[in-house]
Amino acid sequence: MNYTLNQLQIFLRITETKSITKAADELHLTQPAVSIQLKNFQDQFDIPLTEVIGRKIYITDFGMEIAEAAENILNHVYAIRHKTLAYEGLLTGRLKISVVSTGKYVMPYFLSDFVNEHSGIELAMDVTNKARVIESLKNNEVDYSLVSVLPDSLDIEKLDLMQNKLFLVGNKAYPTKKVLHPKEIFAELPLIFREKGSGTRRIMEHFIAQNNITVIKKMELTSNEAVKQAVLAGLGYSIMPLIGIKNELFKKDLQIAPVKGLPITSTWSLIWMKGKKHSPVAAAFLEYLKNEKANIVARKFDFYEEY
Repeated sequence: MNYTLNQLQIFLRITETKSITKAADELHLTQPAVSIQLKNFQDQFDIPLTEVIGRKIYITDFGMEIAEAAENILNHVYAIRHKTLAYEGLLTGRLKISVVSTGKYVMPYFLSDFVNEHSGIELAMDVTNKARVIESLKNNEVDYSLVSVLPDSLDIEKLDLMQNKLFLVGNKAYPTKKVLHPKEIFAELPLIFREKGSGTRRIMEHFIAQNNITVIKKMELTSNEAVKQAVLAGLGYSIMPLIGIKNELFKKDLQIAPVKGLPITSTWSLIWMKGKKHSPVAAAFLEYLKNEKANIVARKFDFYEEY
């Protein structure tokens, strides 16, 4: 056999996501490149690793055994690398963080200086939906998770990082600058929702219920980026986090609709299971955030003060 570490990593990610497309996105590769590596890896085995039924890919029992072996091999490789760097006196190890989809606009800015300062750190950041974020935390698969709505069912500890502001947003054709009451404006505007389970969806529904508003539900989409593109295209309006629409606001492709009671505010929090014993890297990162979070917010998110 002549498989590569890259093939092991790709196959492991395919087994985790159950999707070549999602694996490609998370590995920052093209879908054809992932498909080719999967085929090259499969060619080294007489027993199928996967099977495709309809448009879905399924992992065979044999494939799951190979994936488990691949994970063990990769963990040993990481350990060798970290031991080498530790011997040289560097902070080393893997820092594993799961992030809700809108959090991709937040978490990199709290990570960049820390990771760049410590070259021995290997970062694994999984950007996914809220349900998967909470599951990864519960199953002890990650060191930390970033959320804007705290989970109800887990015994956690947290470090608040920054405020999350959500506004009603439309494209540049939005007709008025007059401040309107929620019942008045939502009776006219078709709303675009995030999928069920989304933190943004939960905040949005709480606001609607709290104000006893009747809304026109236009559609439901599975990512903040998809919602943004739909609003840009003029398909409707949505309550969206300010953090994800900065560039579009500056270019005036999107605009905030003035509504009484908005913005809705929540908090971006880094959370972890209560009593978790942190690795040296995870503990160092937490200490770094406690000391630097205010400076990071002031330097990287100063535009927040304009809204």
